[in-house]
Amino acid sequence: MKEEFWTMEETFYRELLDNLYDGVYFVDLDRRISYWNKGAEKLTGYNREEVLGRLCWDDFLTHLDDRGEQLCDTACPLLDTLNDGKVRDINVYLHHKEGHRVPVLVRMAPIHDQKRKIIGAVEIFSDNSSRVASEMKIEELEKLALLDDLTQIGNRRFMEMSLRTKMDEMNRYRSQLGVFFVDIDNFKQLNDSYGHHLGDEVLRSVAKTLSAALRPLDILCRWGGEEFVVAVGNLDGDIMAVIAERFRSLVDNSSVATGETRIEFTVSIGATITLEDDTLDSAVKRADELMYRSKEKGRNRITVG
Repeated sequence: MKEEFWTMEETFYRELLDNLYDGVYFVDLDRRISYWNKGAEKLTGYNREEVLGRLCWDDFLTHLDDRGEQLCDTACPLLDTLNDGKVRDINVYLHHKEGHRVPVLVRMAPIHDQKRKIIGAVEIFSDNSSRVASEMKIEELEKLALLDDLTQIGNRRFMEMSLRTKMDEMNRYRSQLGVFFVDIDNFKQLNDSYGHHLGDEVLRSVAKTLSAALRPLDILCRWGGEEFVVAVGNLDGDIMAVIAERFRSLVDNSSVATGETRIEFTVSIGATITLEDDTLDSAVKRADELMYRSKEKGRNRITVG
């Protein structure tokens, strides 16, 4: 009778957890996943059959911090919670099954047995990307023919209009605007080797990863081909380097699948701050030239100027 009671209780709580929007999973002391709810499936793209019994650090979620540093191997906060029993919160970027990065707020807490001994931990993670606002923005851009159909971000016309407005605002208030020119490295070789379908997946993955790293008022567009332009307001040269490196490292740690193989890719970035006498063309051209310096230095690099 007692065993039946606990089975019913476990079933009740699992059904309760499955109806949460947040992702929830349990691990044992080895960080082996023993429970994975439907919220985790939606946020990561991985269904429970794919992850149950796997180690959470087994190269599929690969949490990154804001600097693009991997946490699973050397700085895992979940492992720290298993060791010291402390509850932790942290903002990370997890790796979605489709290849892009997803910003999430992660909360970790220990699980104790009846003698208060730590026997595992629970990790709860929630979407941190203002998805509803993004969907509304997409609908508005579609109406105005300012949306890139493939990547579902703004197109070049959208950026030209937005950047002119941003530059006028920056000049009026004497603040600085950063322009980032992002180009996917060796994109032609990717297309030639794996086909245009995979090339499209790479473009979508880069767009989603860059979008995940932006603040609500920042602007991103597909400038053309494998090129993207980002405009970020109110920053200086030091912060620009940090942001550019975040873009680079997040993409560098993303991938897309073709069959049983995961294809990795990188970007080269040029970043500049608009000057008082800059035009739209001169600012973007300077960022583009800085991007080519990154290419010349070996690709997968940033150049700020």
